[in-house]
Amino acid sequence: MTSISTATADWLALRAPADDAARSPELAHELGRMLAAVPGPVLLHDLGAGTGSMTRWLAPRLPGPQQWVLRDGDADIVEHLDLSAVTDAGRRSIDTQVVVEDLAALPSDAFHGAAAVTASALLDVITRAEAAHVVAACVAAGTPALFSLTVTGGVRVRAARRHPTGLRSSGLHSAALHPSGPDETIERAIAAAFNDHQRRDAEGRRMLGPDAVAVTAALFADAGWHVRRAPTPWRLRRSDRALVAAWLDGWVDAAVEQRPELTEDAEAYRRRRRAQADAAGLRVTVSHEDLLAWPG
Repeated sequence: MTSISTATADWLALRAPADDAARSPELAHELGRMLAAVPGPVLLHDLGAGTGSMTRWLAPRLPGPQQWVLRDGDADIVEHLDLSAVTDAGRRSIDTQVVVEDLAALPSDAFHGAAAVTASALLDVITRAEAAHVVAACVAAGTPALFSLTVTGGVRVRAARRHPTGLRSSGLHSAALHPSGPDETIERAIAAAFNDHQRRDAEGRRMLGPDAVAVTAALFADAGWHVRRAPTPWRLRRSDRALVAAWLDGWVDAAVEQRPELTEDAEAYRRRRRAQADAAGLRVTVSHEDLLAWPG
């Protein structure tokens, strides 16, 4: 695996507010409860750290003092890390160390002495063998793991429709969702093609895609560990217009790359959705799941 990161710093910054709104505070609280008994500095490893979004969100929810090892295979993207303002639950600054390393090169004892392992938007872009390698390292160290924002394949897109101004006095909202009609057929085809693209064989690596949470949960369960899962969907609205536009383009482009025969219908769909977004906005739900695993 040449790099854990799969996106640019600009994309990670654009999606950060939606990510933070979606993550499971319940699973973070449960992890914090586990770490409360850890003596001394709490050592955590973040895999595929990118620009540090997981650390920024999670560190203030966990006890400290904290030491983070931020691991990523992309030397360029970790140049954008800035965690100087991040504190733990006790408002103490955190210590950080960056390790640039391919996931395949992760030592089997990498997590020795760690209190937890974390990752965000990682599992769906790795292979089953890589997931098994990470799970084995967690199990060997007895280290709980929290994996956030893994895509599960579900997408729902709806256009908002503005009612005539006169309806405001009746107590009805000024915008309501309406079915997409014919768009539902091409939407299903795009979604299926996108999910196949997520599972594609890329340079000899068949990624887990939407199967990632189930596969990883089974690997932990087979090791006798407890697993808890939580739905963590993006719920995007008109105020997320820039993210919706970028997500829509990426979603359609990946689908067309996987199934070129969809090109004409998919491009027409994209144009209609863009027009709807400009006129009244789109409401988009993109399904993700968080997973917490800990020793049995």
